[in-house]
Amino acid sequence: MFYYDWTLILIIPGLLLGLWAQFKVKAAYAKYRKVGTQRGVTAEQVAKDLLSRDGNSGVAIEPIAGELTDNYDPRANVLHLSQGVYGNNSIAAIGIAAHECGHAMQDRHSYGPLKLRSALVPVVNIGSNLYFPIFLAGILFSWRPLMTVGILCFAVTLVFSLVTLPVEFNASKRAVATLAQGNYVSEEELRGVKAVLNAAALTYVAAAISSLLQLIRLLILSRNSRD
Repeated sequence: MFYYDWTLILIIPGLLLGLWAQFKVKAAYAKYRKVGTQRGVTAEQVAKDLLSRDGNSGVAIEPIAGELTDNYDPRANVLHLSQGVYGNNSIAAIGIAAHECGHAMQDRHSYGPLKLRSALVPVVNIGSNLYFPIFLAGILFSWRPLMTVGILCFAVTLVFSLVTLPVEFNASKRAVATLAQGNYVSEEELRGVKAVLNAAALTYVAAAISSLLQLIRLLILSRNSRD
């Protein structure tokens, strides 16, 4: 069965990297969520101030359930801060809130990669669900056009992962710059912010590498099916 062929080895590095990235994120968050900033301003207050400074005060800031579920929704113009971040004044909370503000800033200033990523979302949702059954059908019926369609559906997922990298890196860059300029954190605290955001960035790198390895696997399986 093709489920158990040697190409499964290709996806192992991506899985391991993903696990390591998740560990780094949780470790950095656990460390810096216990360290309050000298100014003592909460993440929600910092987010409101950063958005106001950027002329983006129309963005609503709302709490959301869960841990590390923070996100910016450009469709609803809402910035969601998780329960552990919203009313917290820790280094981790401030950094995460500023990062999400970075996405709101990208949206307001029409940052190209963010617009492209948003446009890809519906396509990726369809492709990620359909690529495997389509590709598998192509393998079972030895019909190359179906395999190609399945590969193309998955390729969109890789494109999405690659586009996500500059979006996330840029949001973190904006976060660090605005926090430093507004003197919300000290230089030492800013290093903690960077540690949290850099750890989070690893998860996106891991996702991109995993997608690339999976695409390579599909291409090898498609080629071998013709032998």
